[in-house]
Amino acid sequence: MEYTNLGDTGLEVSRFCLGCMNFGSDREWMIGDEEKSREIIDRAIDLGINFLDTANVYSQGESEEIVGRAIEEYDREQLVIATKVYGSMGEGPNKQGLSRKHVLDQVEGSLERLGTDYIDLYQIHRWDESTPIAETLHALDHLVETGKVRYIGASTMASWQFTKALYESDLNDYARFTCMQPQYNLVDRQEEENVLPVCADEGIGVIPWSPLGGGFLTGKYDRDSEPESGRAATDEHTYERFTDENWAVLDAVRELADEKDVTPAQVSLSWLLHEEVVDAPIVGPRSIDHLEENVAALDVSLSDDERARLEAPKDPVWSRDIADT
Repeated sequence: MEYTNLGDTGLEVSRFCLGCMNFGSDREWMIGDEEKSREIIDRAIDLGINFLDTANVYSQGESEEIVGRAIEEYDREQLVIATKVYGSMGEGPNKQGLSRKHVLDQVEGSLERLGTDYIDLYQIHRWDESTPIAETLHALDHLVETGKVRYIGASTMASWQFTKALYESDLNDYARFTCMQPQYNLVDRQEEENVLPVCADEGIGVIPWSPLGGGFLTGKYDRDSEPESGRAATDEHTYERFTDENWAVLDAVRELADEKDVTPAQVSLSWLLHEEVVDAPIVGPRSIDHLEENVAALDVSLSDDERARLEAPKDPVWSRDIADT
């Protein structure tokens, strides 16, 4: 395993982050078996992955509980545990969003489910239009000051929102976002025109979610047939990637994979690892075989010409709709 600092912090993280959304039973494509989930977590740590990302809303806390039980036997100081806040955690008022009340309530629930007394990276899952960002940042700063949270991060928003948050932190001397979690992969490159330039300029760590486009970039789907299984069979956002432009990208990925005798997933992940602004793609394997295949992408080297071949079929275009997915 290779390691890097998260942005311009001193925090060392593995070049892959283990995404834990699959560990739960909320959707039919999730694992739904704690023993199998624990095996994947154990193997990830065995492979050198020290960075795990979950969220309170994943299967309504089930993912955090699985992660919490799994990490009990490991040295907590060697692990970097990340979770998120924003999504709905129940019916009625004050059960979602980024108000001071919701943030402070939810961090306690996450700490309990994770079985830890601190969270390494606490992230806002989305931008909250109904709460002033200064209120949210003040609450997050309080969590850092009290030691319940070590670093704070953000996910999926417009660049003006992210820069506004950074400005508010600097203006009020609040803890600053040190990490951004955007959707970013070879067929979803809109962040090149949105938050990635901000991250590069401000020294913000980048941990992309959906690095394989919901499985599209693994090559398991075919152009001329409807998906009968896998995430695209039930997830509209994944299925919407089935465009002529994206198939052309996948064609380039498959051709290069054949030339290098590796898999399309490994080529796609290697492309991300070669992006200077990217610290650790978040992989969400549903099996140990998938996990090991993903980690082996560290050994796949791409030249500038090869990366250009992969990028050629598609130009990055930012759409405000992306932030709502």
